[in-house]
Amino acid sequence: MDARLQPYQEKMEKAFEHLQHEYMTIRAGRANPHLLDKLKVDYYGTPTPIQQVGNITVPEARIIQIAPWEKSLIKEISKAIMASDIGITPSDDGHLIRLIFPELTEDRRKELVKEIKKKGEDAKIAVRNIRRDGNDAFKKLAKSEVSEDEIKELEENIQKMTDKFIKEIDQRVEEKSKEILTV
Repeated sequence: MDARLQPYQEKMEKAFEHLQHEYMTIRAGRANPHLLDKLKVDYYGTPTPIQQVGNITVPEARIIQIAPWEKSLIKEISKAIMASDIGITPSDDGHLIRLIFPELTEDRRKELVKEIKKKGEDAKIAVRNIRRDGNDAFKKLAKSEVSEDEIKELEENIQKMTDKFIKEIDQRVEEKSKEILTV
C-alpha cells in the first residue's frame, strides 16, 4: 500500500472501531457489562470508572451484579446508574447492586434499531469525510512534482478503501439490527 494512503486507512479503521464500541453499549435485552463502560463514580473526589471500584459479574442472562470493594460506594454507584441513560433502576441489599434487565418491548426494539442505523450512518459519514480529506491532500500534491496519473491512482485507491469500510459498516449495522430484533 502507498504510504500516502496509510494515515487515511488508520483513520477509517478508528471510525469503524468506534462504531463497534458504540454497539457494545447498546442494550439488547441481555445483560452486557459493557453498558457500564462510560459510567463514572465519585471516588474520593475523583470520577472513576465503575469497573475500578467494584467487581462486575453477570450471574444470569438478564442480571448484572456489582459488588463494590467499599460498602460506602453503593450509594454513589446507584446514583451514577440512575443519572445515566441506561434506563434501569438499580436495587441494592447493602452489599451488592443488581441491575435487572426486563424483556425488550417491540417498540423499544424498533427504537434501538433506529439508533443502530443512525450510529452506522454517522460512521459512514466519518469515513466519507476522511476520503474527502485524502482527496484534498492528493490534489495539493498535484501542485508539486507528482503526476496526474499518480493522483488518479491515489484517488481510486482511497475510493476502494472507502467502499470496503462502508460495506463493513453496513454489514455490522445489519448484524446488530438482527440481534436486537430477535426475540
